[in-house]
Amino acid sequence: MTENVINLHKTTDPPTGANAPTVLTVVPDPAPAPRLPLWVRSGRAIRTALTHDVTKTSARAVARHALYVYGGGRIVARRTWEARTPARYERMMRAAEAAGNLDEAREWEERGQRFREARHRRRMDLLHSPLDAARGAAVSAGTGVGVLVALGVCMAIATKDATEVVTPLMAVIKFINLMITIVQVVWGPALTIGPFLALLALWSVGAHQKAAPAWSMPEHQRSGEGEPITPSIVVKALRDLGVPALRNAIKEMGDAGASMLGPIRIAGCGVEVDVTLPSGVSTIEVQQRRRKLAENLTRHEHEVFITIPEAARTVRLWVADSGALDQPIGPSPLVTDETMTADYKKGRAPWGQDLRGDAAALSLYQRHLLITGLSNQGKTASLRALALWAALDKTVEFRLADLKGGDWVMFHGLATVLIQGPTDDHVIKATEMVEGVVDEMNRRIEARQSDPNIEFPALLCIVDEAQVAFMCPVKDDDGNPYGGSRATSRYFMAVRKVHNQGRAVNVLMWQGTQDPTDQNLPKLVREGAHTRAALALGTESQARMALGDKAVDGGAAPNLLRPGLDQGTLVVASSGIDIPKGQSSITVRTHFIGHDEATAIADRAKALRSGVPTLRLIEQGEQRDALADIASVLGTDARVLTQDVLKRLAVLDASAYGKWSFIDLKRELDGTGAEPYKSDGRMVIGRDRLARALADRDNEGSTSASE
Repeated sequence: MTENVINLHKTTDPPTGANAPTVLTVVPDPAPAPRLPLWVRSGRAIRTALTHDVTKTSARAVARHALYVYGGGRIVARRTWEARTPARYERMMRAAEAAGNLDEAREWEERGQRFREARHRRRMDLLHSPLDAARGAAVSAGTGVGVLVALGVCMAIATKDATEVVTPLMAVIKFINLMITIVQVVWGPALTIGPFLALLALWSVGAHQKAAPAWSMPEHQRSGEGEPITPSIVVKALRDLGVPALRNAIKEMGDAGASMLGPIRIAGCGVEVDVTLPSGVSTIEVQQRRRKLAENLTRHEHEVFITIPEAARTVRLWVADSGALDQPIGPSPLVTDETMTADYKKGRAPWGQDLRGDAAALSLYQRHLLITGLSNQGKTASLRALALWAALDKTVEFRLADLKGGDWVMFHGLATVLIQGPTDDHVIKATEMVEGVVDEMNRRIEARQSDPNIEFPALLCIVDEAQVAFMCPVKDDDGNPYGGSRATSRYFMAVRKVHNQGRAVNVLMWQGTQDPTDQNLPKLVREGAHTRAALALGTESQARMALGDKAVDGGAAPNLLRPGLDQGTLVVASSGIDIPKGQSSITVRTHFIGHDEATAIADRAKALRSGVPTLRLIEQGEQRDALADIASVLGTDARVLTQDVLKRLAVLDASAYGKWSFIDLKRELDGTGAEPYKSDGRMVIGRDRLARALADRDNEGSTSASE
């Protein structure tokens, strides 16, 4: 009988006064949950046991060791077959033919023929061997019996006992009987143990060769993460690439598929190997399967690079150590060596490291430069690092337009012209700056005509975020657009003129641009650059725009870099950098120089000069339009944190906005429809809202003026 537990508590609903009696309530135990049927509980227990990690590990271990025996048997059978047949020579001959090495193929054919002749002689000898063996056995037996009898006669004479004549013969007979007895005793256990010893031998061969599928291996071996690159792994990766002609050729070559491979060389944080493809397989078929090849090599796609060397029908594979490309490469020599100076004409800018781990240095002498990539991939930092090195040569002059604003502020006092901001007014001034550079170029050309030996200092015209200039829709008083790619476009034509004639008089054009298209980076402009570099891009067509068809066809693939993860890694096509022979591009991991470090390097460059007055074509300290300035510092970002907006405003004009707080920013935007709002828990300002507010303000101003 189940007992009920009495729970005592005071009830307060409804109260009847201060002296209300306490009510006692009897609460029975809750009814027990019904028990599941036995077959349900048993099924769950069986399922738990079958899916337990210990069960899975044990099953894999049993399967693995059983498959070791099977695999070892296959290996031993193949070795036996190859030892007794000319299969090895046939395979090597086919491998040499597939590689196009006819001399080696003939040599293997001759070796195979000699093997067949020797085997034929052995087989013919076997026809006469039974008679020869019987004849030899009879002669040996007769000789042996005669010797034993002679020995017995000697013993009989010595002992004067005639029975000693047969003593040696009987001793031999007893020894033979003893051997037969031993064999009879051992034969039964040997028949029992022998198969187990044979299986153990096969297991040993299979375990040594890892002759079991990957799913049966232990977890740390099954993942293959960080597996070293060996010839057999490369051959298997190529065989499983999905190219029928390649697979069939390797199948015919067997294990000799490794003859396609050159030596595997350590190259920086990875290894490098040249692969000579069989006849009928083109290099493009391997290039197009980069991801699958990387996965076959137990690597990620970004850890395998495929280039085309000079040798025909050959691809060069560079395979990184697992995870090595995610490690930083260290600080720039510009940061670590405070005594470093530059020589624009003879020196090279320390830019970073190539994939082999060697220093990558770029010559800037008389080379126009174009760097492109997706937003926030390190484009400005890569371009600025080159400019900072050039600034350490005090003869180099800079005229600079930063059509975003804030990243080149340290060049105040270095550049003779400095424009910072993304508005149409900034584009107009940047265009006029480039046109001024064209005028200087023409002046130098005229001076060169009168004195062919005259030398001019380098003049670097740098436009960062050049896509803003090309996309600008504003027209001048004559109706000519500042942006665009037509012959009437002022910025486009000015850049083309510098590209056409500037390098002869050391007037160079450097541009950095985002997300290249035919609209924001016209074909004639991008092809005018001698040094072309690309960070991570979205598509192969963009890679071709950035680097050219030759570089992409030769293996350059900035579109396969990982946006956000491979920041600062770029693919360079230029005669100003050491590129391995036969290749058209090189991948460089650039040193990152932060804002504070860049400022320190710029200060060192300023100390080398006597002082450079910087002309700001949009002067600071003038009456500011706060709403327009806020829109300008937002740039192309959809929304920007209010803290970042305040920092950018301070850079734009420290005297006007240096002491602004969030309250001042909010007060300026109140009532405009572009007030700060929360996004992901942080206060931001939206570009589209601010653009609508400016448009509404302009419309109101136009209406008032008309009235």
